[in-house]
Amino acid sequence: MSTALTPGQAAPEFTLPDAAGRSVSLSDYAGRQAIIYFYPKAATPGCTTEACDFRDSLAALQAAGVDVLGVSTDAPEALAAFSDDFGLNFPLLSDEDHRVAEAWGAWGEKQVNNQTVMGTLRSTVVVNADGTVRTAEYGVSADGHVAHLRTQLGL
Repeated sequence: MSTALTPGQAAPEFTLPDAAGRSVSLSDYAGRQAIIYFYPKAATPGCTTEACDFRDSLAALQAAGVDVLGVSTDAPEALAAFSDDFGLNFPLLSDEDHRVAEAWGAWGEKQVNNQTVMGTLRSTVVVNADGTVRTAEYGVSADGHVAHLRTQLGL
């Protein structure tokens, strides 16, 4: 089980490959707010709903100075297919060894088909332009989560 992040603390730095295999770091987004969201598995119903909501809201978020990064334990090839299939317009990052999910509090026990398993917890962290955590939410619902974030950010 990982430890949840709290507002005001420094967001843990990371560098992960994106869907094309390019390295992407949190520090690439210094000076802008960023939404880092963790999702369990590409192309599953809830993850698709959430990703498409971010896709559809991206222009408004970026206009307000907020970038979006999606993180899962899927391989870059699976992320590329997911992105292509649904026209996703923001980076998806591969955390195959789940070390970033652990550092960000998004890895732990969850129920899948009435069994307790270890895996990615659907989570969202908003990082301020100075690299500190603005908000961290764990166990979020895919439905309506982006609208909730937009309201929370005053957008």
